[in-house]
Amino acid sequence: MGDDALSAGAVARRLGVAVTTLRTWHRRYGLGPSRHVPGQHRRYTAQDLDRLEVMLRLTSQGVAPAEAAAWARRSTSSAGFASSSAGSASSPAGLAPLLAGSAPLLTGSAPSPAPSPASPAPSPAGPGGGGQAIPLGPAVPAARGFARAAMRLDAPVMRTILERAVGDWGVVRAWDDVAVPVLVGIGERYQATQRFVEVEHLISRCISEVLGAVPRPRAASPARVLLAAADEEQHTLPLEALAAALAQAGVPTRMLGGRVPPPALDDAITRTGPAAVVLWSQIGETGDAAQLARVREHPHPPLLVAAGGPGWRPRLPAGVAQLTTLAEAVELVCAAVR
Repeated sequence: MGDDALSAGAVARRLGVAVTTLRTWHRRYGLGPSRHVPGQHRRYTAQDLDRLEVMLRLTSQGVAPAEAAAWARRSTSSAGFASSSAGSASSPAGLAPLLAGSAPLLTGSAPSPAPSPASPAPSPAGPGGGGQAIPLGPAVPAARGFARAAMRLDAPVMRTILERAVGDWGVVRAWDDVAVPVLVGIGERYQATQRFVEVEHLISRCISEVLGAVPRPRAASPARVLLAAADEEQHTLPLEALAAALAQAGVPTRMLGGRVPPPALDDAITRTGPAAVVLWSQIGETGDAAQLARVREHPHPPLLVAAGGPGWRPRLPAGVAQLTTLAEAVELVCAAVR
């Protein structure tokens, strides 16, 4: 690489890791600088940097460091495996198998009960992470990789991990085992530190992009499912998960999004005649159950009126279903429209 060879500090800044992390990878896994000039510190060549980028990308996806290092060392002999860009991950299929996990409540970023904080292995320190980690408790490798990438603000890796989970498992399990634990964890981290709003926003954005990319069914008739957030409720990510999961089940939906006033919801029901309406409330300030009663008492009420989220108070009106998990929501909605 000639004069373009990089110091450890320059490589650390480029990758968003700590110099101590580079030293550990050098000492334990042989991924160190290869260019040596007498009287000077060793420096990293382009090939060294390629290996380190593979190592970082694979460990971010939950691959054990020793296994990731083995692939990184072999990467330079496999054309196209390593990439110096921040594009999609290039690890071989099956290298980092996604393991089954628990299914948290369908409550977005504030489930009840929330998983207790744990102390996972620390993320690499550096400009993107600062040595911090998102508390996850017991979690699948994909969730841990997603969380580490989030702390580095590495959106391409985040999307790749979640896309792979959706493709391998389906929306329901990817939401339960990857998205929700990380959403809960970053919420806990914010509560404890009043920091990392940028991380939370990027997590939500990446999840929304992946859910929105799930192919929608080509319905022969108009969608008979209406999804909306309660009046003044801005949280819609769980509804996006439900829309994507229903799409995978072959059920088209209409998503009205956040902050839907009751009169507007009345008009939408009148104009579309849905068989199922799901109304979401994340916080108590938006969860006035009178909104649900109003839907139930509509002149042409839907067959299913369902409440999602932890915000509803004081209790649900008669004839309104309480959604607890994403899988249950999919089952109830499918039953109402088929």
